[in-house]
Amino acid sequence: MYTIVLDTNFLITALKFRIDIFDDIEKICDFDYEIAVLDKSLDELNGKPNEKLIRALIKDKKVKVIKTNTRDYVDDILASLKGEYIIATQDIGLRKRLKGKPIILIRQKKYLEIKNVL
Repeated sequence: MYTIVLDTNFLITALKFRIDIFDDIEKICDFDYEIAVLDKSLDELNGKPNEKLIRALIKDKKVKVIKTNTRDYVDDILASLKGEYIIATQDIGLRKRLKGKPIILIRQKKYLEIKNVL
């Protein structure tokens, strides 16, 4: 089973473009998965546009919160994840660091695309 980890900018961008990421993830993933977010990603939401709406959505959809015990940046933590993880991000720098690893990204401001999954 894969764990799909949602990055902060992915959440903000999906909401901005009115993309139902939960429905779209279900459409593109024909395998078992759970959706998660890092606790540090939730910290990054502080003061961002639509913060309350994103937090409510995470709670409503019962998104798993991954606890981290490090002072590293979110991108460093995401890049270092090993195993059955798929990172959902719009961050170009992070996508380069994840080269060859499975990712989900937003295309043409309207749909999700998954890459590098076997």
